[in-house]
Amino acid sequence: MSSFYDKITTQDAEHVQGLTRLALELRDNRTKLLKHYEAEDEPALLQKIVTGEVAEHPAYEHYLSARLLAQTRESIREDLKNYLRETTK
Repeated sequence: MSSFYDKITTQDAEHVQGLTRLALELRDNRTKLLKHYEAEDEPALLQKIVTGEVAEHPAYEHYLSARLLAQTRESIREDLKNYLRETTK
């Protein structure tokens, strides 16, 4: 059975591994932020802030951080997809 890594260089494999690790760390950090407030996602956390269920500070900063973590992760995933498309041609 052929391995995915048989088709790419060691340098490319290390790059993919680094991007993948970063994406996982971003996901885990976002999850921890939201879990602290028992919020499923950013809109749920924002709703808790608006209704006063949680204090605005530091919850709003954490809301913004969670959004940024999610956006950055999605950007990295897109970059990874494009990188893999190019390196496995």
